[in-house]
Parts: sequence; C-alpha cells; structure tokens
Amino acid sequence: MNTIYQQLAELEREGKSAALCIVTQTQGSSPQKISSKMIVADDGGIFGTVGGGSIEKAVIEEALSVIKNQMPKTLRYELKKDLGMECGGAMEIYIEPFGQKKRLYIFGAGHIGKSLAGFAPGFGFEVTVIDGRENIFHEYSGIKCACMNKDYKAAVKELKFDKNTFMVIVTHNHMNDFNVLKTVCKKEWQYLGMIGSRRKIAEIHKMLTDQKILTQKEIEKLDMPIGIKFAAIEPNEIAISILAKLIDVKNSMK
Repeated sequence: MNTIYQQLAELEREGKSAALCIVTQTQGSSPQKISSKMIVADDGGIFGTVGGGSIEKAVIEEALSVIKNQMPKTLRYELKKDLGMECGGAMEIYIEPFGQKKRLYIFGAGHIGKSLAGFAPGFGFEVTVIDGRENIFHEYSGIKCACMNKDYKAAVKELKFDKNTFMVIVTHNHMNDFNVLKTVCKKEWQYLGMIGSRRKIAEIHKMLTDQKILTQKEIEKLDMPIGIKFAAIEPNEIAISILAKLIDVKNSMK
C-alpha cells in the first residue's frame, strides 16, 4: 500500500492537482494526533485521514478552495463549538497546494522555441518541445525540457491535454503551423497561441473559417499573433514576449 509521499509522487507524475493537509496542533481530546496527514485531490477524493466525520468534511472543503486559489492556509477548529463534535478538543491543520505545475507544449524547436524552452521552466512550466526534423535538438543539452523528435500528429497522440495545458506553435513554416493548429485546436487547453505576421494570421483565420474548423467565437480564444506586443526582434526577445503572455494567463487562472 502506498504511503502519503508515494501517493504525492504518483499525483505529480500524473500531473494532477491536490492539497496536502497536516495536523500541526491538537488540544484535549481529538480524533487524530499531530503529524497526521491527508491528501485531497481536485476531484474531492482523499488519501489518509485527519480524523473523519465533521472535521474531515470541513477540511476537504477548505482543501478544494486551496487547490483552486493556490494559496496555503492554516485552520483552527474548536471541535465542539465549530463542528458539533462531542470529543470537545481543538485541532490546527495546515493545508498546502500541490502538483499545480502547468504543461507547456512548444511545437517547433527552432530559435524561438529553444529560447522559450530555456526560459519557461523557471516560471512554473513543465516544458515539452515537439519537432520532427533530424538533429534539431542537438543544441538542447542543458535545457530543462522534454524533447519529442517526431511528427506533430504522432506526438499529439501521446500528449495529455486538459485545463493545465498551454501550447505555443512556432514551427519552421506556415503550413506546418496551420496543420498543428488544426490538429490541437479541438483538444482541451488553457492557452493556445501561434506566431505570425498580421497577413499570415488573416490567412489562417480565413482557412479556419472556410474549412469550418472553428467558429468565430472559438477563433477569438486563440492568441494570434502570439505574445504580448512590444518591439521584439531577436528570438530571445520574441520568446520573452510569448512567456509574458503565458505568465499572465497562468496567474489569471481561476
């Protein structure tokens, strides 16, 4: 049977959000001792216990709030007064969010993709770069990212998509960008952006509309052209523009 820490490691591998609840103080009669622990998953499932009954129900509700807001908190309960528990003691419980790192998929391992892959891990992103070109990753040593050297369509079949997924499309040509966008746009995601000039974006917009791939409302959710606008010229500068947008979306998530 898994320990609390093995369970946390499993949740981290699966990219799931959770909260770790720890009994830090007790007074008088209480249903659990100091250092008792419980994990609350974002779907309300639990592993371990902080006492069962009313105290556990209250902590689960607070833990779900912590997961959503990503802000730790300390709770103190007078068990009889606050929760109607006959044991009559008191408990203090610390709740900490866990496993909320965002997945960033960068389609295109060229200069901009490489720069962004180098910057993004320092800002809470778990990065995967996807590019099928031969030897494209030969200068990626030392960059903290996963590299998928395969065709975009094949890679997409292996990737996980959910509300914590961010995607950046910066491949080496116009049609590749469109084909990647067409492949991933119907997946679940938090952010999807594509690089391009105003002319290119207008053409992409028309193709998405003419081919009935996305509705106008769905197209408006895309970030095209990508990033926060400023006078960026060099690949590193463009990558910073993109990263600024990613951080803005990440920190604005509810």
